[in-house]
Amino acid sequence: MKKRVKKGCFGYIDYQKKTTILRTVLFFALSLGIYGMGIYSTGSNQNILTIVAVLGLLPSCKSAINMIMFLKAKGCSEEVREKIAPFDDKLTGFYDMYFTSYQKNFPISHMVIKGNVICAYTENEKCDCNAGEKHIEQMLQQDGYKNMTIKIFNNLDKYTDRLSQLVELDTEENKNRDGMIQMFYSISL
Repeated sequence: MKKRVKKGCFGYIDYQKKTTILRTVLFFALSLGIYGMGIYSTGSNQNILTIVAVLGLLPSCKSAINMIMFLKAKGCSEEVREKIAPFDDKLTGFYDMYFTSYQKNFPISHMVIKGNVICAYTENEKCDCNAGEKHIEQMLQQDGYKNMTIKIFNNLDKYTDRLSQLVELDTEENKNRDGMIQMFYSISL
């Protein structure tokens, strides 16, 4: 397996799909193996290993739910990455962010922070950009970050134009940038 891909980096969702599938299969196989050993050793399923196997299903099921969420998620495509890559050195950007709310999910292919401006791009045509903007704004406000401008684009040309404008924008970095980054990592898959 390839080297670990950190959250916010290109390929994160694809890497997590593979690791959660592997982990889920291993967890279920381990529980099944323990259950089988109990039956083999005692000739019945009424033994302590059955209880251990059933308790082992708890982390297995949690991993399965995580796997299902990553299987539903789509990361940034290679074509989009090629168009956005020139801005990676100039702006604080993140790839493969997938935000969830009670009502909707918001797959974000790329996102940048510059001063008090947050811009994001989604490749998913069904993504409700307005609801996504409100969700991100609400999450920021809950963490105490106010007066942020948030815009989610679903048109790549408009997004890259906005990135060009942000590069030219002469503003100092937000003093809470690191805190916002950690908050984004904590509320995304």
